Amino acid sequence: MPLTKATAVPVAYPSGASRRAPRPADLLVLAATLLLVLAGLAGLVPPLAVVALASAIGSVLAGVRLSRLAAPGRETGPTGDGLARLARPDVPDRLHRRAARCRPAAGLLDAAVAMVGLTVAVLPLVGSGLRAAVGAAGLGLAALAHTGGLLLLPGRSRLPARARVRRAVDVVSLGLSLVFAAWVLLPPGPVPPAARVAAVAGGFGVAAIGVAALADWRRRPGAAICLLGTGAAHFGLLALIVLLVYDAPGPALLTTVGPLVVGALLTAAGVRRVAAGDPCRPGGPPPAWPRVSAPAVIAALAAGGHLAVYGDFAPGTVLLGLAVVPLLVVRELISVTDNRRYAARLAAQEAHFRALVAGDNDLILLLDEASRVRWQSPAATRLFALTDAQVVGRPFVALLHPDDVLRAALLLDGARAGVRPTLLLARLRDGHGAWRETESTISDQRDVPELHALVLHVRDVGERRRLERAVRQLAVTDQLTGLVNRGELLGELAARRHGTGALLVVGLHGLGAVNDGRGHVVGDVAVVEVARRLRATVGPDDLVARLIGNEFGIVTTTGPVLAYALGARLLEALAEPYRVAGGEVRLQASIGLAEVSGAAADDVLRQADLARRRAAQLGRDRIEWYDGYLEEQLVRRLDLERELPGAVARGELDLVYQPVLGLTDLLPVGTEALLRWRSPVLGTVLPTELLPVAEDLDLLGEVGRWVLDRACRQLADWSVGDRRLWMSVNVTPRELAAPDFLQRAAAVLATHGVPPDRLVVEVAEPRIGAELTTVVARLGGLRSLGVRTALDDFRAAHASLAQLRRLPIDLLKLAPHGVDAADAGQRPPAGSGQRPLTDVVVSLGTRLGLEIVAAQLETPAQVDAAGRAGCRYGQGFALARPATAERVEAYFEEFPSASR
Repeated sequence: MPLTKATAVPVAYPSGASRRAPRPADLLVLAATLLLVLAGLAGLVPPLAVVALASAIGSVLAGVRLSRLAAPGRETGPTGDGLARLARPDVPDRLHRRAARCRPAAGLLDAAVAMVGLTVAVLPLVGSGLRAAVGAAGLGLAALAHTGGLLLLPGRSRLPARARVRRAVDVVSLGLSLVFAAWVLLPPGPVPPAARVAAVAGGFGVAAIGVAALADWRRRPGAAICLLGTGAAHFGLLALIVLLVYDAPGPALLTTVGPLVVGALLTAAGVRRVAAGDPCRPGGPPPAWPRVSAPAVIAALAAGGHLAVYGDFAPGTVLLGLAVVPLLVVRELISVTDNRRYAARLAAQEAHFRALVAGDNDLILLLDEASRVRWQSPAATRLFALTDAQVVGRPFVALLHPDDVLRAALLLDGARAGVRPTLLLARLRDGHGAWRETESTISDQRDVPELHALVLHVRDVGERRRLERAVRQLAVTDQLTGLVNRGELLGELAARRHGTGALLVVGLHGLGAVNDGRGHVVGDVAVVEVARRLRATVGPDDLVARLIGNEFGIVTTTGPVLAYALGARLLEALAEPYRVAGGEVRLQASIGLAEVSGAAADDVLRQADLARRRAAQLGRDRIEWYDGYLEEQLVRRLDLERELPGAVARGELDLVYQPVLGLTDLLPVGTEALLRWRSPVLGTVLPTELLPVAEDLDLLGEVGRWVLDRACRQLADWSVGDRRLWMSVNVTPRELAAPDFLQRAAAVLATHGVPPDRLVVEVAEPRIGAELTTVVARLGGLRSLGVRTALDDFRAAHASLAQLRRLPIDLLKLAPHGVDAADAGQRPPAGSGQRPLTDVVVSLGTRLGLEIVAAQLETPAQVDAAGRAGCRYGQGFALARPATAERVEAYFEEFPSASR
């Protein structure tokens, strides 16, 4: 396998980059060189041939590597001899670009290494008189190629004028010291011209290379390695030339093998590192003392060696040595000036830093490895009234509240372990002994040599936290009553989800009337009093909240029985009159109850609110528990409220008709129009479910107008020939109370040409109640139009004889329970002289001139009982079921003589 394809073992640089162990090819070259040197020392091979062979081996290996770096498309990358692996997709583009920039430099340095190797290789082949000249020529050409290659290496920056002057002084002073050392160490006697040129050129060349290598050692390590290799190769060739001039013995010639071989290998290694990215070495700028002290040390050692070996100095040598002194003085002056400038800059930066720290709103603390405070910023006195004596040297946790010590210690330990720390929230004791709420950020600066500490930025957040708490209190509190709001109540319900307890939702009725009649100020007074009574009634562990304007919520920890008892006490407390400006007001309340455990907060609130709505529908001033059937009813109610608006316009309302028959001959005398809502979403909806929703939605008038118009139109269609039937229509007291009801009824009759006496308007007796006066007036008005009137659902057990005499009606419809009693034989005992209640009502109605209709007859027995009781007409499933207009008309066709 070729030596250039050997595998290297990567190791870590101190900077985290990758350093390579010696490669097998390098080790083989060094081993071969060592064997050649030993052979030369043993006299087996001429020394100059050993130098030539060893230099050729090193130059060939280095040249192959440099040629691979210089050839386009032949790169093998930093892991091989070149950059081929940089062509892989995972290698960044910047490395490709850097490799391309290295090619010219690699080419020139390859040529320089080849020139040095060829120069040394041809020396044994030429005569002894020409060896110095050949060596000098080869050295000159190699120096030019080396200089061009080094200047073309990437990463070189342009130095400012002051730095260039400093480097020039360093090169000249070090060069003079090296020239002096070479001069005084040469053998006594006349110095050949070649030795003089070699001493001068070599001294200044090595000085320039050494100063440049020291400057780039950390910033450009690869370039510094190239410089060291170049310097070693030049030094070896110069030394070889001087030794050949003085006809030195063979062992002396063998000392040049090391610099020549190592110089070639270092040059190739440096270029390879530059092409691979050339990562910087850790640390700051290079120290200045080597450049300042090295010239003096070299000159002193050389002078001491000369005195020890040769004795006195020649005058020219003394002058050459003294020439180093002025340069050392200049360099010292430059160093002093630089130090003063650096000191002034550092002082300015420190003053700037202190000004920033002193005026900052954060307290900065530096903590050592034991978490003791090593330094605090000057803002400590201004922000926390803390002096250095109170803080510096103490453990940081000793300044914190005992409850916050453990959390702070854990965060500090985590920061030291490399865990990204979060904000440290803790209470810090200030210089006055008060606890201040603070938040601190932690920064691990132990890698910074100047700090080597944990840096804490401590900020007083007490005022901000107080404002946050105040804002939160405002956000969760009802400003009028001081009670918590809906959001806080939901949070409490969520916290008690897996516990016991109940939620009571209290709805007030009548508050809108108070606001409209007496103003919102009076209404607010009543609401505040409601909140006071709620708080006074509930237990100390119960939560009272205001949900919306007239709704309140109470979360109690008690069980179902005690929660219901609490609801009863709340009803009693809220029923008391409220003293306001101008008198008293009364409010009604409805309470819904739902258990807390096992349900989400929103579900519990929804369930309790559904129960409250049910309580309001059932008459107010009552308590209702939530259950699944209740939710079904209320969901059904919501669906009805959603679908009913627009039902008339969509044509979804319909009428069915139930015939009314004479009980003596069972012939039809009339029909009752029964409302049906044929909803495509909800199916068929009956009046018992439809009318309460229509009344709540203020749609009763619209529905009533449609029913009256459709019934009269149908009656007109049936009133053909000698058939004379009447049509009864149900109306509510609220419809009767409408100011235009009489006018609308007359207009509908006129529109369809229906005789007024063919229309019967029915009103249910249980719904009259407080509307008796209005109902009497409207029924009288209808009779004046010729329209007959009827009292529906008359309950004999609750009959009011005075009310019956007062109502202007023509027909009386008995509720079924009155007939059922007669059918069941519930008559007074024989001989008691008492008459059945049904007989009394029928007898009274007959005397008042009323026609009696027995309604809701379900069985033949009930039909017989109604006839025996004296009822003239009957209506119910036992006689005829409600049906559509077409089917009822077909039914009428079976009775051609029906003409009443």
